[in-house]
Amino acid sequence: MSSISKEAIDGRILSFVRTNWLKVAMVISRVLLECRHEGNEINEHEVAERVVALVEIGKLEAQGNLSRWRHSEVRLPDQERASAGSDR
Repeated sequence: MSSISKEAIDGRILSFVRTNWLKVAMVISRVLLECRHEGNEINEHEVAERVVALVEIGKLEAQGNLSRWRHSEVRLPDQERASAGSDR
C-alpha cells in the first residue's frame, strides 16, 4: 500500500460532498473505501482531520460538532452551491 497526500484526500472529500447536507461519517466512509480500493494507506482519523481543515478554510460548510461524525454534516459553501446549480 502507498500513502496518499493531503491534497488528494481533500480532492476525494470534495468529490463526494454536494450542495445538500451529508453526514461526516458518510463522507469519511466513502473516502476510505475509494482510497483503500486504489491501494492507498489511510485511516478514518486522517480523513476527519482533512474535513475539519476544509471547513476551517471555507471549502466546506458544517453544522454540528465535527468530532461527532454521525451527528455532524457538511456541504459545499453558498458560492459553490450557486455555481453548481448554474451548471445543470
